[in-house]
Amino acid sequence: MKKVLVLEDETSIRSFVVINLKRSGYDPVEAGTGAEALKQMELNPDIKVALLDIMLPDMDGFEVCRQIRATNSKIGIIMLTARTQEMDKVTGLMTGADDYVTKPFSPAELTARIDALYRRVGGGDEVPSDEVVHGPFRLNLRNRTLEKNGERVRLTQVEYAIIKLFMENPGRALSREDILNSVWGRDYFGEVKIVDVNIRRLRIKIEDDPTNPTYINTVWGYGYKWGF
Repeated sequence: MKKVLVLEDETSIRSFVVINLKRSGYDPVEAGTGAEALKQMELNPDIKVALLDIMLPDMDGFEVCRQIRATNSKIGIIMLTARTQEMDKVTGLMTGADDYVTKPFSPAELTARIDALYRRVGGGDEVPSDEVVHGPFRLNLRNRTLEKNGERVRLTQVEYAIIKLFMENPGRALSREDILNSVWGRDYFGEVKIVDVNIRRLRIKIEDDPTNPTYINTVWGYGYKWGF
């Protein structure tokens, strides 16, 4: 798992960040104070990216950034701040941060920043060309298998074909006809509702809450889209 330090003294914000990082395949290491964050860095030397809040009860995030950077030149550091003053952004970058995100932020924005920084610091695992990885999912094209957070998800061949189509087209809205033609073939003359039935089954297998899907999203009146 890809470890990310989350230093945030507000429990509600920290929990929000942690949940979304887990959904994206990361292993968050939590801290509520600067001292706790520095301790977690000692205990988890494989942390590749750190999210550091600026306003903390014991020391500010700039000092935490300085101390981390003094012993680790390779880790990626993102400052989290509710402030909007340009000086805070400059100070964060001058103390060794690589990026900053101003609260409030969207989960998608934060995850995208972490993904980009993780790649830059060389923390991404080498993904074989016969695998597709997206968030917590790993699709093995050779063995035709799917794993979620390292756990095997048992799929029918039709379900595998659908998930492959989705994972190879992240963020793209696919019509029911697109899915039908790709999975069942253009010579299939059955009803298009077979797509909906298989999507329902897939959601039961891969979603944390199938009634409120996170990964396979409905595009009303059109089809479905893969994305977090």
